[in-house]
Amino acid sequence: MLQRPRRNRKSEVIRQMVQETHVSAANLIFPLFIVDGENQKTAVSSMPGIFRYSVDNLLREVESCMNLGLKAFDLFPNIDDALKDQYATESHREGSLYLRAISQVKKEFPEACVVTDVAMDPYSSDGHDGVVQNGEILNDETLEILGKMALAHARAGADIIAPSDMMDGRVGYIRKVLDENGYTGVSIMSYSAKYASAFYGPFRDALNSAPKFGDKKSYQMNPANQREALIEARLDEIEGADFLMVKPALPYLDVIKLLKDSTELPIAAYNVSGEYAMIKAAVQNGWLNEQRATTEVLTSIRRAGATSILTYHAKEVLLNKWL
Repeated sequence: MLQRPRRNRKSEVIRQMVQETHVSAANLIFPLFIVDGENQKTAVSSMPGIFRYSVDNLLREVESCMNLGLKAFDLFPNIDDALKDQYATESHREGSLYLRAISQVKKEFPEACVVTDVAMDPYSSDGHDGVVQNGEILNDETLEILGKMALAHARAGADIIAPSDMMDGRVGYIRKVLDENGYTGVSIMSYSAKYASAFYGPFRDALNSAPKFGDKKSYQMNPANQREALIEARLDEIEGADFLMVKPALPYLDVIKLLKDSTELPIAAYNVSGEYAMIKAAVQNGWLNEQRATTEVLTSIRRAGATSILTYHAKEVLLNKWL
């Protein structure tokens, strides 16, 4: 035999020499949950190792991550039900928990990259990503709220705005609002292909943001569809997106690959809460090797074409030197 591919696998040195895909701290974005109060650090029961932080402890957690070389963070607020209403007014109220958190992180760590979530559901009394009227999710009426939210985030210091709502036209609307108010340098990481997935449960537990009725299938994508993601991605690119995101990651590696091959924009992927929880549960039961399973998952997402990975594993893989 002239060709023996195993020769390139015969030692660790050679295996690393020919390795095609690498994951580093630069590829990772760490989602962090925020609660009101002081000196708060409460565990998310469905996501072992993940916590909700008050702003003071959030700053300590960001500092710990920065010391590991992890410098990009996506912030998500857990809002008291008393502050929620039909129009998510808390989402853009000056002095709100979320805006204070963004401002404080950027003040203490100006070199950090802060990604912010633009969607109504954490602030909505209905738990949906859009304005609800007679049981219907209204698209165009939601855009004004998303624009106010994005502008408030930019004023607080956000580096990247990430609309996760899946309303039609929201990228163009937000880009226009940001530009008209002088925030031309603030990026948009659009959730372009966000599927109506079964893997979001632990996240909704962390934020107490589950819909109060029905589901999100009228605006999130059908898991059976692949090429529909091209329509969403092309529209977002035309409207001014700087990144395109696929969510979730693992069941949609084919979609990550499809978008990677169809655009010059960088692709982000969200390794979501349910994917994280599955590995943690299997590890706790002794069914998987945590290091190998975690690094294999992250490598597969990178291999499919994601430049950036939002993942709850971000800190642990650096802390434990798994990469």
